[in-house]
Amino acid sequence: MTDAGIQGSRILIVDDSPNNLKVLCDVLEQTGWEIRVATDGESALQQVAYSQPDLILLDVMMPGMDGLETCRRLKADPALQKIPVMFITALADVRDKAEGYSLGAVDYITKPFDRNDILARIQTQLKIAHLNRQIQAQNAELQQLQQDLEQRVLDRTAQLATTLQELQQRQMSLLDAEKLFAMGALVAGLAYEMDMSLGAITTNLDHTSNYIRPLIALLRLYQTCYPNPDRQISQKQADMNLSDLIMDLPRVVATMTRSSERLTKLVRSIRQFSQPASNLAQPVDLHEGLDGVLLLLAHRLKGKPPYPSIQVVKEYGSLPPIVCYGDAINQVFLNLLVNALDALEDAWDQGYWADSPLRSGGREGERKSGPTLTIQTQIRGNHVLVSIANNGPGMSAEARANLFQPMFTTKPIGKGTGLGLSLSRRIVEEKQGGVLRCLSDPDQGTEFQIELPLQPAV
Repeated sequence: MTDAGIQGSRILIVDDSPNNLKVLCDVLEQTGWEIRVATDGESALQQVAYSQPDLILLDVMMPGMDGLETCRRLKADPALQKIPVMFITALADVRDKAEGYSLGAVDYITKPFDRNDILARIQTQLKIAHLNRQIQAQNAELQQLQQDLEQRVLDRTAQLATTLQELQQRQMSLLDAEKLFAMGALVAGLAYEMDMSLGAITTNLDHTSNYIRPLIALLRLYQTCYPNPDRQISQKQADMNLSDLIMDLPRVVATMTRSSERLTKLVRSIRQFSQPASNLAQPVDLHEGLDGVLLLLAHRLKGKPPYPSIQVVKEYGSLPPIVCYGDAINQVFLNLLVNALDALEDAWDQGYWADSPLRSGGREGERKSGPTLTIQTQIRGNHVLVSIANNGPGMSAEARANLFQPMFTTKPIGKGTGLGLSLSRRIVEEKQGGVLRCLSDPDQGTEFQIELPLQPAV
C-alpha cells in the first residue's frame, strides 16, 4: 500500500538487460505507479527531456553511455538536475558507490536486492521528492507573498508620501490664506483711510476749480480794463508768465481731479474686494465687479518690460442685477483673469507672438497678433453667461481634464498653488448653483465660461 502523496508517481527504469527490467517491473507492478523503461543512456535522456519522471532507477553498467555518464548529464542540466536518481547495479565496490553519490545520486542499491527493501527505499525517495516539491511550491508561494507584501508596502509608502506632500502643500496654502486674511484686514483699513483722504482732496479740488474760474475771470477783466498797468505790475506779470499760468492752471486742476477720481475708484475697489465675505446673496452688478477687478489688475494690463500691454476687449450685454454672493464671484473673476494674464505672459516668454508688430517694433495700436483678453456677458435662456477668454496658445486635452483638480497647476513652482480653479468651481457650482467650464485646444486660446442662474434657487 502506497502513501496517498506518492500515488500515480512516474518511475523511469534504465537498464540494458531485459531480465533486470522484468524483475523491477514485477516488483513495482502492484504499487499503482506509472512505470517507464529505457534500455540505454541516450534514450533515457530523450525521455526525460520530453516528460520528466518523479524518480529514475539507473543501472551503472550499460553499453555506450553508462549510468554514471547519464547521471552526470542529468545533473548538469538545470531543468533536470532535481530529479532523484537511484543506482541499481551489481557493482558493490565502495569506490563505485562513492562516485555514484558524488554525481548526485540519492541511493545506491546493489544486486541482488530484497523486494521489500527496494520498495521501501523507492517509497522513501518518492516521499522525499514529493515533500521537496511541496516545500518548493510553498517557498514560491511565500516568495510571491513576500513580493506582494513588499509591493503593498511600497505602494502604501508612496501613497503616504503623496498624502504628506499634499498635507504640507495645504498647510502652506492655509498659512498663505492666513497671511492674505491679515493682509486683507490691513489693506481694508488703509483703503478706508485713503478713501477718506481722497474724498477730502476731491472735494477741495472741486472747490479749488470753482474758486479758480472767477479769479481768472477777474484777472482777465483787469487786463481788459487796465491794458497798460504800471511798470512794477508789468514786470511781475512777465516774471510769473501770467498768460501761460491762466491757461495751464485749469488744466492742472482738471488733471488732478481726474487722477483723484481714478484713485478713489481704485481704493473703493480694493475696499470692496477686501471686505469680509457676506453670508447673504444680494443683487449684484456683474459689470461693476468685472470692472473693479480689471482696475485692480491695471498695473499688469498696462505692461512693463519685457511684456507688452494687454488689450482688453469688453463686450458687455444688458444684464439685470444678479442675486448672488458678490464677493465670492469677484474672487472667481480675479482668479480667472490672473490665470489668463499669467498664460499670456508665459506665452510671450516662449515667443508665441514672435511675428507680432509689438515684438518687432511695430506701432502700439497694432495688436491683432498680440496678447488680448476678451470679456463677454450675455443672457442665455434663464442664465447669465460670463466669458473670459485669451488668445494664448491654449492647452492640451490632458491639462484640460485635470484643470479643476486640487493642487493641479501648469505654472512653475512657486507661482501657483493649484487651488484657484478648484476653489472657483466650488464657488460657482456649489455656492452659486451655476456652472464653470473651460474650452481650450492647442493654438486656439482658452475660454472660461461662467453660467449663473438669473433667479437663485429657492
